[in-house]
Amino acid sequence: MSIKLAVPCLLLLAGPAVAADPLPDAIAAAGETVVLSVHAEGAQVYECKAGTDGKLAWAFREPIATLLAEGKTIGRHYAGPNWERADGSAVIGKAAGSATGETEGDMPWLKLEVTSRRGSGLFSAISTVQRFNTHGGKLEGACDKPGEFKSVPYSATYIFLRKG
Repeated sequence: MSIKLAVPCLLLLAGPAVAADPLPDAIAAAGETVVLSVHAEGAQVYECKAGTDGKLAWAFREPIATLLAEGKTIGRHYAGPNWERADGSAVIGKAAGSATGETEGDMPWLKLEVTSRRGSGLFSAISTVQRFNTHGGKLEGACDKPGEFKSVPYSATYIFLRKG
């Protein structure tokens, strides 16, 4: 098991702890405490659009994913970006840092600052979301028909952190 794959497993076993240290500096969250680590399975949705140069290309539209903990569905991830737990709490984030995925077909690893919260469940205290261990999800190249959509399967680990 590589270190990158071991981190989420250790976090689940250890419970709340300091944010994962082996992550790249661009997405690290020093001084924050892990509240929850989940596995996500879903798709990244792209739309065929004209770029600033007028040429058609695939543009990212939204994620659609199921959040899993210990093999059980505990929430979902969708456009915003939003993460919503079954307890009704949710957060919206904004990208604050990025690092390259392990292969060309993998989405980048991200650090997202929480910009909005709702509900009073577990996510009500979340300040940062990290995405890493991404597999798939990237779509590149030209497309032929404006308005056409394509979904690309992906998986990732998301860590939800709070200050302090």
